[in-house]
Amino acid sequence: MTDQNDYIYMDILENFGVDPILLVAQIVNFLIIFFILKKFLYKSVLDLLKKRQNKIKEGLEQAEEARIRLDKVVIEEKNILSNAHLQGKKLIEDAKKESLEMMQKAKFEAKIQATNILHEARLQINSEAKETEKRLASNINALAIELIRRSSSELFGKQEQELVMRNVLSKFKKKTN
Repeated sequence: MTDQNDYIYMDILENFGVDPILLVAQIVNFLIIFFILKKFLYKSVLDLLKKRQNKIKEGLEQAEEARIRLDKVVIEEKNILSNAHLQGKKLIEDAKKESLEMMQKAKFEAKIQATNILHEARLQINSEAKETEKRLASNINALAIELIRRSSSELFGKQEQELVMRNVLSKFKKKTN
């Protein structure tokens, strides 16, 4: 009964034009390409993303340093106010006005600087991510074309191979545009 089922399955596959040996070869080729992509491209993309993440982290650390500096300015301001109190009411009022303006300006500048750093980091990450995507797509296209070229040499004659390659190349060009 098992032999009869095997023949039925083989007949069905042949009726649909599926060659089991070719199917296995294509699966092996796919696994090889998958391994190559994972081995060489995936790690480099992850490294690039880690570098971008480190740059963002550095930007956040710089923002934190700016906040710490701002806190130090606030502490210095309080010392100045206490010394000014000893010198007189008029000097205290003038020092308060001046210190409040300085604190607001320092906070404002720190916020602007932090915002600019984050914005620049995001722009750079987006730019490099797009560039990486383009390079990855180009590499994948080249690998796919090579795979098709090698596979078609076993399946088709020379004229059919040229026709298949022209068709594939035109489709890749349409997708990349």
